[in-house]
Amino acid sequence: MELKNKRVLVTGADGFIGSHLVEYLVEQGADVRAFVYYNSFNSWGWLDQSSETVRRSIDVFAGDIRDPNGVRTAMQDCDVVMHLAALIAIPFSYHSPDSYVDTNVKGTLNIVQAARDLGVERVVHTSTSEVYGTARYVPIDEAHPLQGQSPYSASKIGADQIAQSFYLSFDTPVTTIRPFNTYGPRQSARAVIPTIITQLAAGKEEIKLGATHPTRDFNYVRDTVRGFCAVAEADSAIGEVINVGSNYEISIGDTAKLIAERMGKSIKVTSDDQRMRPEKSEVERLWASNEKARDLAGWTPDYGDHEGFGRGLDETIEWFIDASNLARYKADTYNI
Repeated sequence: MELKNKRVLVTGADGFIGSHLVEYLVEQGADVRAFVYYNSFNSWGWLDQSSETVRRSIDVFAGDIRDPNGVRTAMQDCDVVMHLAALIAIPFSYHSPDSYVDTNVKGTLNIVQAARDLGVERVVHTSTSEVYGTARYVPIDEAHPLQGQSPYSASKIGADQIAQSFYLSFDTPVTTIRPFNTYGPRQSARAVIPTIITQLAAGKEEIKLGATHPTRDFNYVRDTVRGFCAVAEADSAIGEVINVGSNYEISIGDTAKLIAERMGKSIKVTSDDQRMRPEKSEVERLWASNEKARDLAGWTPDYGDHEGFGRGLDETIEWFIDASNLARYKADTYNI
């Protein structure tokens, strides 16, 4: 199927990845309905910063993913649903796990139940590389065991299984996309790359981080949103779980050094206890196999390997060091 001229609902459209996805879908000619989290300020989150052209092109629906009636109403007349709405901060899941079950598991149930009843053509459910836990082998393919090393990860495993169960039980046309460590403009400072950039941009030479030895597979946001569209359009992806990652592994410590180098800054990294995960909860290694995304959806990263990671960092740094953007972040405060 082609997304052009399709009515596409994006949940979590007000967030980091969701707002980029909405903009990309508008570029591709889709008719976009943006599901944003209801608030009394009438804020559309990051969509408020989108171009006037984008904002005039979209139909904004304010609601709560935990409410089945609101979800069903938002999904009326939609051909495709891209479900991104979720709680994603791992540290916050340690002391508020109940909210993760309500939002991530129940929210996903609301989506697939409505999709089944309404006859939606395609649902793309968003997973996370965190469901794999520490790699037992690399690169990690979709057959890798799932390990709930945090309440967040466990809630996403539950959500993934709910989505897959509707495909297996009712033939609901669900694809699960599993992005690895997306980064880029607008990302929350709870994530490591914005944490490093904002501290350096604020003039700090001593950067506070958690563990620096774990490795990650960082995926630039433009590649991630291309992945969403590729798997949505691929008929062969229905019922499948598909990794979207760069197939490039780098440690947190080396990432910090690379960012400092590209910003022309000297850097000293210190470990901050409040940023450390509990020992058994830390995911030590992530490195994606993206062969399935290539074979089933024709997707490959534009920002893969060391050179591509550098280009993605440059674009991310350029956005964050803009004074109007940097002012939105609190470099002196740990953001969980």
